[in-house]
Amino acid sequence: MTRRATAPVAAGLSFLDRYLAVWILLAMGAGLGLGRLVPGLGDALAKVTVTGVSLPIALGLLVMMYPVLAKVRYDRLDTVTRDRRLLVPSLVLNWVLGPAVMFALAWAFLPDLPEYRTGLIIVGLARCIAMVIIWNDLACGDREAAAVLVALNSVFQVIAFSALGWFYLDVLPGLLGLETTGLDVSVWEIARSVLIFLGIPLAAGFLTRSLGEKAKGRTWYESKLIPRIGPFALYGLLFTIVVLFALQGDAITSKPLDVVRIALPLLVYFAVMWTGSMALGRAVGLGYARATTLAFTAAGNNFELAIAVAIATFGASSGQALAGVVGPLIEVPVLIGLVHVALAARRRFPHPTVGRSAAAPEGSARV
Repeated sequence: MTRRATAPVAAGLSFLDRYLAVWILLAMGAGLGLGRLVPGLGDALAKVTVTGVSLPIALGLLVMMYPVLAKVRYDRLDTVTRDRRLLVPSLVLNWVLGPAVMFALAWAFLPDLPEYRTGLIIVGLARCIAMVIIWNDLACGDREAAAVLVALNSVFQVIAFSALGWFYLDVLPGLLGLETTGLDVSVWEIARSVLIFLGIPLAAGFLTRSLGEKAKGRTWYESKLIPRIGPFALYGLLFTIVVLFALQGDAITSKPLDVVRIALPLLVYFAVMWTGSMALGRAVGLGYARATTLAFTAAGNNFELAIAVAIATFGASSGQALAGVVGPLIEVPVLIGLVHVALAARRRFPHPTVGRSAAAPEGSARV
């Protein structure tokens, strides 16, 4: 991929896409400002729940994920499930290395702050099934691979989250002579989060493509419908960011030094996981698109689940909950920066478009 070849991509982007980083920063600032300036807003938002799930966050995530999942070519998923070079590294990175790296960083950076340390460990256990869809699509990753990997993560999340929480918060610290913490979360709570944040938009996306192509054909679906619904992914992302940051805007802005302490291990975590995963993908022979998908699914975390678990177990005003909220404060700008790093690194791959859902630039319909 040459530098010249990247010019049409930038030129074809819509106004919303081209200045996405600006809109995200503005959304973060708006959320923090609202949480700080409007008394009781965070508490009010936290109380608007359906079976324990924040309704505003759930709505934002559903709107965000639906357009991207409607673009997935579900008839190509078998090419992903047969690719062991992708599936095996993804499982190891997400469920062995990821939690272990976050555990080590939390204890290394926050040995004297047990609440924040516990919150970060919980974040490390919650593997990403939501926002990673957006980062992967922005970086021109493989949509079908992303759909398979987030589905795989969701299954393992239901099965393994509680057991890993017990291991990393109670068993392993005890074996190392460190302070232990209990985590009481049911399998149903995890399954409910997965069903809401992944199951609903996945089913909606699948039905939209199946019924749309059956009624109007693939050409109409790709050229007419997708460009119309595509921008709603970014609208949902920006709305979700505003709500997330408004939830604890006052706590974040009133404890800047604590936020910095929490942010440092997160920055190291994202850098290590993304860079290592991208390098591993290239080393095992994955093309750019699938290596990118591997990197973003390994580096991202399910902050919605981590925040919900922290609030349910330790309370909405706890340090554990604050650590969960600081997570997207760091992840959003860092991963949007890594999107640009990934796009710039495409030319280092021998076949940069292999595995991509759509080889041609999509302009405003990319997301």
